[in-house]
Amino acid sequence: MTASQREPRPGRAAAAPRTLAEELRARSDEALAELLRARPDLLNPVPSDLTQLAARLSSRASALRALELLDRFTLQVAEALAATPDGSPEAAVRNLLAGPARVKAHPLADPVDRAAVTAALPAALATLRSRALLWGPDSALRLVIAVREALAPSANNPGRTGLGPTLAEATTGMSPARLQQLLAGAGLPPTPDPVTAVAALAALLADRKRCAALLAEAPEAALALLEKLVWGPPTGTVPDAARQVTADEARSPVEWLLARGLLLPSSPGSVVLPRELALHLRGGRSHRTVTPVVPRPTPAAERDPQAVDSAAAGQAYTAVRTVEELLDSWGLTPPPGLRAGGLGVRDLKRAALALECSESTAAFWLELAYAAGLLAPDGEADERWAPTPAYDTWLQQPVAERWALLARSWLATTRVAQLTGTPDGKGKARAALGPELDRTLAPSVRRATLAALAALPPGSTATADALLPVLQWQRPLRGGPAQPDGRELRDHLTDWTLAEAELLGLTGRGALATPARTLLDGGDPVAVLAPLLPQPLDHVILQPDLTAIAPGPLLTPLAQALALCADIESKGGATVYRFTGESVRRALDAGRTASDLHAFLEQHSRTGVPQPLSYLIDDVARRHGVLRVGAASSYLRCDDTALLAEVLADRRAVELRLRLLAPTVLAAQAAPETLLSVLRGMGFAPAAESTEGDVLITRPDSHRTPPRTAPAPVPGGPPRPDDVLLGAAIKAVRAGDRAATAVRRETVAGPAATPQQTGPARTDLRQLPRTAAADTLAALQTAVLLGERMWIGYVNAEGLASQRVVDPVKVEGGFVTAYDHLTDEVRTFALHRITGVAEVDESA
Repeated sequence: MTASQREPRPGRAAAAPRTLAEELRARSDEALAELLRARPDLLNPVPSDLTQLAARLSSRASALRALELLDRFTLQVAEALAATPDGSPEAAVRNLLAGPARVKAHPLADPVDRAAVTAALPAALATLRSRALLWGPDSALRLVIAVREALAPSANNPGRTGLGPTLAEATTGMSPARLQQLLAGAGLPPTPDPVTAVAALAALLADRKRCAALLAEAPEAALALLEKLVWGPPTGTVPDAARQVTADEARSPVEWLLARGLLLPSSPGSVVLPRELALHLRGGRSHRTVTPVVPRPTPAAERDPQAVDSAAAGQAYTAVRTVEELLDSWGLTPPPGLRAGGLGVRDLKRAALALECSESTAAFWLELAYAAGLLAPDGEADERWAPTPAYDTWLQQPVAERWALLARSWLATTRVAQLTGTPDGKGKARAALGPELDRTLAPSVRRATLAALAALPPGSTATADALLPVLQWQRPLRGGPAQPDGRELRDHLTDWTLAEAELLGLTGRGALATPARTLLDGGDPVAVLAPLLPQPLDHVILQPDLTAIAPGPLLTPLAQALALCADIESKGGATVYRFTGESVRRALDAGRTASDLHAFLEQHSRTGVPQPLSYLIDDVARRHGVLRVGAASSYLRCDDTALLAEVLADRRAVELRLRLLAPTVLAAQAAPETLLSVLRGMGFAPAAESTEGDVLITRPDSHRTPPRTAPAPVPGGPPRPDDVLLGAAIKAVRAGDRAATAVRRETVAGPAATPQQTGPARTDLRQLPRTAAADTLAALQTAVLLGERMWIGYVNAEGLASQRVVDPVKVEGGFVTAYDHLTDEVRTFALHRITGVAEVDESA
């Protein structure tokens, strides 16, 4: 039975915890698992016991990380608690948020629904408790020290409440004589010491009737000055603020307030409004605006859900085909990578031109392919970006499955394509696919934005400005750094999420589609999307003007084969391909023959092959390969001496520096690739040949990177632990806590024992038990015979000391076999490494 499952003893009421560690000990294993799941940074490394866990909970870094994950109302509850004395009841927090009953609110305060605040407060307190930011009963709520220090208002850091320090904090270091002057100015009798003087002034400001009576005597100008400070910031600049003026000497509104303690000096040149007076002027409210429930965005328009799904499915198919088209072209001509990582500006412009889109949109498609593991650098000395082997596998999958991979990758990636071209910290433009485009905030903003759309009725659209208040309420402290235009990163990410979701087909006509809702809910969108996708066609319409029209999406093998022998002229509802001499030669270079092309077109054309197209194929095929280019430096070979003479006499071939070696051979002082390119530019159709004289076939899909995995998203914090890790961690923490807090009684007095050490005593964490070796052996042998539980000190082979609670099973050969409660297993301990033993007092 664990400590969390033990029942209180009969006749003894469960006492309120005195420390955070005691509160943690009273939690169940399920509650501890919820805590560690919400704050995974506490598990690195696993705490040795609950006292160490409580210490980590009180660290500033961990507390700030936990505060970032709170919604606005829960954070406002914590801020209200930080503005009250430690140990305040729940009613005090409720009054700070909604204002005390029958107290008139400040005219500038936004209206607040007291019933809504009352209903939402228990859940907010439960969230703070479950994450160990708050502990104690409802009658005495206590913030963890690090949380109070982070949220407590002060003169220099008023926080989101806009409040200043308490009167006691603002008068720290003030002379007793000055405190007595303030008492006199406020009409209070003198007190014997500074402590009671501060208490009397604070009680005056906290008493609504007496404080209102004092303010009724104030000049209008003094009240106007207080109004400027009431909602923050609570400080103002005043020359010679530290000058001690009595009530009789006061001449200006500031001096009138200073003489009565209604304003207090915070520095030689500034004054601050005490928190108690600010709360009085606000009508008891800690926040100007309190939002107990998440705001609901207003839909911009209502669409037919079926039309939304149809539009989204069409765009989903376009997204898959766009990525396929881009990577097919990069497989043919992989662009070089920059030395610093990423893609050059010229290659990005070429990609945008090929896709007929803007550079930012082209960067989005590139980053999407990279995030999905379909695109990567090849890792060579002259690094190039090319499709990965996973791309070939992806091509064989159905369109719905291919889209699902892209959508999941986009939701999870920390890459932000829209940052391409923006200046970095040194003023240089960020490159597409570069190392500076990761933002850890991106995945959570994408999911939150789409979830806010999903909360609307099906078919409803909403603008980024309408959705942003929802995201700001959910995570008020996770806005990200300010951008050059003054907006937070989250604001830009929300805009970019809606635009990219439309490009990817998650939304249609601005509304969330059904496959996207399934994806957000953790389901499989493939079965939902597949029936909505347009059915691919296996035919085209050939025109006499050397064009082919695809009236809809084509089967992938057909689209790839057609793109090899024709160029895409226009896209849209129908794709237009144009056949040219260059495109036909490209197919011939790839190993196709004229008869292959004729058969392919006849098989897939609904209108027959037009005569002009047949003539074009035959003409290019007749001239293809007549000229042969090989590598000597390079040479040009042709059986037609007249054609070879024509090439030699052409002025456009001057740069090749050709000379005649034989009647059918020309030598060139240029690389074979250059020779091929220049000859093709002159209108010839040369073919490359091997050293054996065979025609070399150039395969368009030959370039692939070595196997690459998709880039892992940059973590924004520790990974979320799974149930197995949580169970093992809680078991270890419980066992360590039992060993560290075990009540023991000394079995025998050690060499340095004193009379005070022989009675029952709680374990001293700084000192291991010490007993003589013979006494240790005797005590352990007795424990084996009687089945008693022992508390031992042990030093392992690395010299690390620990305390353990064990159940000895066997003692022999210089070793003790025992069940170790710390590791929850049977272990063997060397006797010479046991520093001492003590019996565990089970009755305690």
